[in-house]
Amino acid sequence: MTGYHSYLVVIAIASTLVCLLCCQNVSSDTTRTKLNGSAVDFDSFRQQFHRMYEVNRDEFNRRHLYFQNAIKRHAYLNSFSTVPQYAKYGVNQFSDLSQKEFRDLYLRANADRAPLFSGLKTAGLPDKFDWRDKAVVAPVQNQQACGSCWAFSVVGAMQSVHAIGGSQLKQLSVQQVLDCSFRNEGCNGGSPIRALNWLKQSRVKLVPQSEYPYKAKTGICHFFSQSQDGVAVKNFTAHDFSGQEEAMMGQLVEHGPLAAIVDAVSWQDYLGGIIQHHCSSQWSNHAVLVVGYNAAGDIPYWIVQNSWGTTWGNEGYVYIKIGGNICGIADSVAAVFL
Repeated sequence: MTGYHSYLVVIAIASTLVCLLCCQNVSSDTTRTKLNGSAVDFDSFRQQFHRMYEVNRDEFNRRHLYFQNAIKRHAYLNSFSTVPQYAKYGVNQFSDLSQKEFRDLYLRANADRAPLFSGLKTAGLPDKFDWRDKAVVAPVQNQQACGSCWAFSVVGAMQSVHAIGGSQLKQLSVQQVLDCSFRNEGCNGGSPIRALNWLKQSRVKLVPQSEYPYKAKTGICHFFSQSQDGVAVKNFTAHDFSGQEEAMMGQLVEHGPLAAIVDAVSWQDYLGGIIQHHCSSQWSNHAVLVVGYNAAGDIPYWIVQNSWGTTWGNEGYVYIKIGGNICGIADSVAAVFL
């Protein structure tokens, strides 16, 4: 086995352990209470997240070093948290991964350039709006050790728009998009816009997740007859809302949850609160689903569903300040039409 393949195996094992915990019914608050108190240590982390690598001394030492680096990183990031509602950073399921490992495993979305939005703002928008209140947003999913965020964001938007149209909310197959969207690279990454182009042009119907379950690895495409019940994309729009986030709010209210590409490098350490800094739009690398916003308080923010399980962030969600294109949230935003 080559050194490169050994590296992939090690990462896969570590990531699988991460994901096993993410799938358990453990709340984010419980995790934070245990691990982000005054006495955070590596043993507590290993116990909480069921890490087994103490049998390999080299692996143990390397993971311990990454954990110590994470603790220093958290202190630096939290030193800017001087006002209420600020984002908080600390120990979570990613704290024993190096920053490179985290990027290689989880930040695999590709951003296609989107044209600047040239439409009109929507008048009379409410101060806050959340599609979850309408019961049209499916539960948070866990992509596990697979760079499939691009597929989760697209399928999440389709599920919600289908339910907004009057159908029962049901989870559609992310694995079908992962296996069959030939313009993307499965678990090695992809683009929501390319996936939507493929769905629009092929008129492929996405089947329920129960018929084509998620496996967290790229497989062979399963084809279904045109008579098969499913959900197909008729059209979509993709725009750059930089400097026009109020217009983006209107798109969300009018069309449903939006698939967006962000820079999520700092999200490795995120625990909760509203991200207002430490997030640039220099390198878009992760796909998410924007489900709502809240502009009623002192700090307006987007409500964003992630695909890293419910033990991450705000029970699987992240809040991002509206204005300034924080995390590149407005760079490439897609609305789906069924």
